[in-house]
Amino acid sequence: MPHRIDIPDWALKRARSMNNFSTLVPARTAVVVVDLQNGFLTSGTAAAEQFGLPILPNVNRLIAAARATGSAVTFLRQTFSEAPLVDLAPWQKEVSPSIARLREILRPGNPAHDIHPDLNVRPGDPVIDKFRHSAFVRHSSGLEAALVERGVDTLVIAGAMTNVCCESTARDAYALGYRVFFTSDATAALTDEEHNAALLNLSMCFADVRSTDDMLALFEAAGAVPGDA
Repeated sequence: MPHRIDIPDWALKRARSMNNFSTLVPARTAVVVVDLQNGFLTSGTAAAEQFGLPILPNVNRLIAAARATGSAVTFLRQTFSEAPLVDLAPWQKEVSPSIARLREILRPGNPAHDIHPDLNVRPGDPVIDKFRHSAFVRHSSGLEAALVERGVDTLVIAGAMTNVCCESTARDAYALGYRVFFTSDATAALTDEEHNAALLNLSMCFADVRSTDDMLALFEAAGAVPGDA
């Protein structure tokens, strides 16, 4: 079941004065797919069936558009490790049983850590491990270095969860000066309430919140009609 997206008209009006990017330059754009891993999207779980799995077709459409226009495609994986610098603080490890379970399975080499097989990942696509909610915070990942190397200044955020890793990454990208597009129907949270709250906050200051169809129109206007991934 897709999210029921509900952003008030007053918020949309104000948002247009903050972040409203009418064009993108494909060579300087990257679609960043956040944490769509087996451990989060195991078929049969309530979260996966209700919101996670239904966004995969839209994410693949964005990937196809990026490839058709020469934009970058980058996949992030939530990762846990006891290595120095990237390990969690002791209290963070004890927050809840669910965190303990994720720390157990989201490790390199565990199938749960892998990107979900229904996503169109190609050999050579960057797949970057991240150790914090935001991919840009200190000691979290090599995403920023990879984007700088490619000359990227514009991000299109998709993935899960809307209000946790996607939002954290988008906010920090904005703080670093990136233009941020955030997809309303190619991101997923555990509830409609959490999803819409994140979209509202992001649209107020940090990102241009758009549907997948809107993003595809921007890619098409930039020079190519998206094809299959």
